[in-house]
Amino acid sequence: MERRYDTCSTVFCTQYQQKDWHERLGGGPHADAIMDRIVHNTIWVGTGDYNMRRHHYHDNDDKE
Repeated sequence: MERRYDTCSTVFCTQYQQKDWHERLGGGPHADAIMDRIVHNTIWVGTGDYNMRRHHYHDNDDKE
């Protein structure tokens, strides 16, 4: 991440809310360092709360 800083883009795709990332990274100083590098100069693109996996799973239940 440090070598990429201010030279190129990095894209993170996740199903988890931004507020949950720190805890999911284990909390503590390592999570702090990772979050500092991810969050600085970041553009967040929210995709809503719609869960395609849950939607697709329920559609398949109806067909059986």
